[in-house]
Amino acid sequence: MRYSEMFLPTGREVPSDAEVISHQLMIRAGMIRKLTSGIYSYLPMGYRVIRKLEQIIREEMNKAGAQEVHLPMVQPAELWQESGRWVHYGKELLRLRDRHDHEYCLGPTHEEVITSMVRNDIKTYRQLPRNLYQIQTKFRDEVRPRFGVMRCREFGMKDAYSFDVDEAGAEKSYEKMFTAYNNIFRRCGLKFRPVEADSGSIGGKYSHEFMVMAASGEDAMVFCEKCSYAANLEKAEVECPEKKIIYEDDWLPLEEIHTPNVRTIEEVRAFLNVYPQDIVKTLIFIVDGKPYAVLIRVDQEVNEIKVKNYLGATELELASDEIIMKTTGAPRGFAGPVNINIPVLIDYSVIDMINFVTGANKEDYHFKNVNIGRDFKIEAFADFRVITDQDKCPRCGGDIKIARGIEVGHVFKLGTKYSKAMKAVYLDKDGQEKIMIMGCYGIGIGRTVAAGIEQNHDENGIVWPMALAPYHVIITPVNVNEKDVMDTAENLYNSMLTKGIEVIFDDRDERAGVKFKDADLIGIPLRIIVGQKNLAQGNVELKIRKTGENSLYPLQDVVQQVQQMISQEVDSPAGGSLL
Repeated sequence: MRYSEMFLPTGREVPSDAEVISHQLMIRAGMIRKLTSGIYSYLPMGYRVIRKLEQIIREEMNKAGAQEVHLPMVQPAELWQESGRWVHYGKELLRLRDRHDHEYCLGPTHEEVITSMVRNDIKTYRQLPRNLYQIQTKFRDEVRPRFGVMRCREFGMKDAYSFDVDEAGAEKSYEKMFTAYNNIFRRCGLKFRPVEADSGSIGGKYSHEFMVMAASGEDAMVFCEKCSYAANLEKAEVECPEKKIIYEDDWLPLEEIHTPNVRTIEEVRAFLNVYPQDIVKTLIFIVDGKPYAVLIRVDQEVNEIKVKNYLGATELELASDEIIMKTTGAPRGFAGPVNINIPVLIDYSVIDMINFVTGANKEDYHFKNVNIGRDFKIEAFADFRVITDQDKCPRCGGDIKIARGIEVGHVFKLGTKYSKAMKAVYLDKDGQEKIMIMGCYGIGIGRTVAAGIEQNHDENGIVWPMALAPYHVIITPVNVNEKDVMDTAENLYNSMLTKGIEVIFDDRDERAGVKFKDADLIGIPLRIIVGQKNLAQGNVELKIRKTGENSLYPLQDVVQQVQQMISQEVDSPAGGSLL
């Protein structure tokens, strides 16, 4: 493509509303433009990258035995009512009505649609297993879209759905997709890791997120340095400590202490002359409409996802001031487990504590020397807290690390969540009706591209991995007014086109410095510089964007050299690795 004919509006200024580097560079490199909040147009350069990623995905999905379909984005409310998600999905589901007053939504995902389609056409075990996928636009009405295409409202997604006769078959389908995802992100040249994850609003029994490592990532991931254990922060398990023997003779008498104007943890610690590790905080949650108390050592943080999953709840939120007052008899900051008439859950961090401090369910009062069993009863001990880097691996006991990452893919074992609710059944070999076992597998298209930029950039712009680069080579003549320079550049350009090399010919009448800056900004992996000085010796300069390495090659050899470099990078992506 000739640069002079391209729609490629690059810019030098950093957009004021762009918080992360991928958002900044995608705008500056002429890849995207904002239409409205959370909705972006892809310009030609950006869309070429999208299509490159889609092609990699298609090849790996097809190789894994999945078949491509295309499903409607507009979905009838009836299907979502069947699954039970019409109400529970929340405000992210954009609902609308047509002229006949029928209700619809813009699809944020397609479990209901695909399940409806399959149940109508698959009747016996002989037609299973099946795995169907699509690459299509989704819409989720994010309350605060940000980070450009990383968290937007309208976005592209590859979503796939497997249907099997039993759990063993579902496990095989899951493993095929797990392998395909590893292949996809390796081919993209990304550093990534699959981590155990919570299934969220999609539901299901088991899932993995694929995280691209990036300091700017919204999500935290936990991984063991000794074994293969990895999980996102919501899912990461805290090992139950070995319970120590507690003797009742060590219990001190319960004391109610007046603590006027003492509300913060530091104020409680100083007033009572205790260590922070001697204080237990009591948090009141509303779980599916019912209040629960969760106790945790004051220097730890409650993981609400763990509480929700333990209780098998649909909704969980911290109680309001009004409900706390009604439930405990005291304002926020004075809740405690003694004489409270709601279920009490205790985190492992409290399991060996004795004579600890809690709120007294009375304004300006705290209890000292509180003990489990004597002073209050509990519903359960369990892992309810956020893991820290001071904890050990729950699998092998090794040291763990916490790193930032960007979720680009997610695979779920759905089980029968949707097939049971929507009556997706088949007849087994004995003629008995059975429920299909499902899996669900998604990749964020624009998000993966943005994650690739977050991981591959420098102070000059994007540094594309070869597999995702919109073009592989840019030919830059230093001076367009020198005929032999332009003739050589033109011949190289035509030769590369003939050989199927994706190439830009920067034929603009601009200073060489401007061209070099644009080439660095848009991140083309290889740059051929045609200048009078080197051309006099029969050479051209080849620069590698990633390393900054410059080499001279004879004019007659450079096309072959470029072909070899592209082939090597695409077949064995440099930097594409499982961490």
